[in-house]
Amino acid sequence: MPSGSGLKVAVICSSNMNRSMEAHAFLSKKGFHVKSFGTGDKVKLPGTAPDRPNCYEFGISYEEIYQDLLNKDKSFYTQNGLLHMLDRNRRIKPRPERFQACKDRFDILVTCEEECMIKLLKVSVPRL
Repeated sequence: MPSGSGLKVAVICSSNMNRSMEAHAFLSKKGFHVKSFGTGDKVKLPGTAPDRPNCYEFGISYEEIYQDLLNKDKSFYTQNGLLHMLDRNRRIKPRPERFQACKDRFDILVTCEEECMIKLLKVSVPRL
């Protein structure tokens, strides 16, 4: 019997890219019914300069982001690991999702940073 059978888990970070997706993959392999989300206004990824991040709307597919970064600078985004991360993500689910748009109920909510917990509480407490 899978260790997480029956429990519905949400894993949440800012952009639904790195930490939440790594946890999503891990928990899925352990048998949990898991979904992952971001709480940010946009999906933000590092750019070629600190003051020039790559920003995308939630709902864009991981494949589209992958292709965009591949076209912008394949060498840079391969070296910094973003293309590898996006390749993993697109094998897990089609696109980043924003927690604030989700109507599902979960048994366990896991946040990957304090800022996400604060945003989560602002959205979740009124639902209770």
